[in-house]
Amino acid sequence: MATVILDAGVVIALLERRDAHHEAARDAIVDARNRGDRLVLPASAYSEVLVHPGRRGQAAVEIVEGAIDALPAQVLPIDRAIARSAALIRAVAGPSFRLPDALVLASAVAIAADHVLTTDRRLEGNGVAVALVRGAR
Repeated sequence: MATVILDAGVVIALLERRDAHHEAARDAIVDARNRGDRLVLPASAYSEVLVHPGRRGQAAVEIVEGAIDALPAQVLPIDRAIARSAALIRAVAGPSFRLPDALVLASAVAIAADHVLTTDRRLEGNGVAVALVRGAR
């Protein structure tokens, strides 16, 4: 059993059937659940996942929240240590490395996650194990 950090892109792909990564994200999450892995969604990624549904209204937000609960995925709060770690990751990676990505990696470090499940190749090579989910393009 592993601890897996979910990046926003994987959850968005899982929820959006038209997403190019949908099937690969679904398969990766089903495999993780079948292994009994602990799924963790950093609060920063949780917030990213809710942006598009938030534009559609409260009912859409509640549907997404229900889907996250059904995974089940624990939402990990961002504390001072995670925020500091994210700043240091971003400082080393450079100014083009986005803060939301640094927060995901810092969350993985904070809870000693086995890897980050992501659709974003930019997360690779930053000192945290990454499992890249790639779909049809």
